[in-house]
Amino acid sequence: MATIQEVAKRAGVSVATVSRVINKRSKVSMKARIRVEQAIKELNYEPSVLGRNLRNSESRLLLVLLPSISNPFYSEIINGIEDTAIGQGYNILLCETDSNPEREAIYFNMMRNRLADGIILMDPTVNQENLHELASKYPVVQCSEFDEDGNISYVTINNQLAAYQAVKHLIKLGKQKIALINSDEKFLYARERRSGYEKALKEFAIPIEEKWIYNTDNLSFESGQQAMRFLLNQEDRPAAVFAVSDLFAIGALKEINSNGLRVPDDIAVIGFDKISFSNMTYPTLTTVAQPMYRMGCISANMIINKIKGEEVDSLILDHELIIREST
Repeated sequence: MATIQEVAKRAGVSVATVSRVINKRSKVSMKARIRVEQAIKELNYEPSVLGRNLRNSESRLLLVLLPSISNPFYSEIINGIEDTAIGQGYNILLCETDSNPEREAIYFNMMRNRLADGIILMDPTVNQENLHELASKYPVVQCSEFDEDGNISYVTINNQLAAYQAVKHLIKLGKQKIALINSDEKFLYARERRSGYEKALKEFAIPIEEKWIYNTDNLSFESGQQAMRFLLNQEDRPAAVFAVSDLFAIGALKEINSNGLRVPDDIAVIGFDKISFSNMTYPTLTTVAQPMYRMGCISANMIINKIKGEEVDSLILDHELIIREST
């Protein structure tokens, strides 16, 4: 492999001149620039990306922190982040926090040690004091989940409105007994979606029954099954279910079918997210669509702009209720 010294010798210029051409710096004559570029081509020289980044005090690496890589909700967001980042000369590193403070500290220290240029955060359970201390000195943006009391830029949807519209759809279908399968309310989206659920019921003067509200510890298909099993075992079972995740809703569908009941005739079901599996169920799942790929693209652009020192505003994107066979 050719060295920068060999390129300089072939072009008849100094090593410093070659470096300025590689890094697209000014103060190099057109004649010298052409000779250097020709020498690079003839010698098949490849500059050291690591060396250049060290000289420029940048890593060209973005950390993407998320609670669990296994959750299919994050797949499209990650695709959007990666496509946008690569298009602008950055790479990404997926960091599964598992809501673990020790892992969080490792990733935050990578920023402090300049091993990464910015963080896109999708885990709201990180230590907020540590997060805001980090964000006061380094580029950080939040995607999907965010700190409602903080000032860190974010991109998300209006979860309360989306949940309200989903439950209102069930009510307009004549459903009065509507259950909620919710995740841990330490998550902002879980609190907001419960709020939207309750708002719709109150608007139509439907009592909020705590017996039909089930909170799970884990965001999984099995948790949806378990929640639906609990609801079906009640003497007064619900006529419809709003699940705050498609994973819960798909688990609920499985449990309803296993009990010989029909969806939506016996129980209607609505999910949330519009993951790819939601169109593969029987029956197909009515769900709230989040613009996940677009959220990823926007969050990547936001963090890159922050790295450049630009001001970045938060964004709330549109959602859509996708009506399918389960309602």
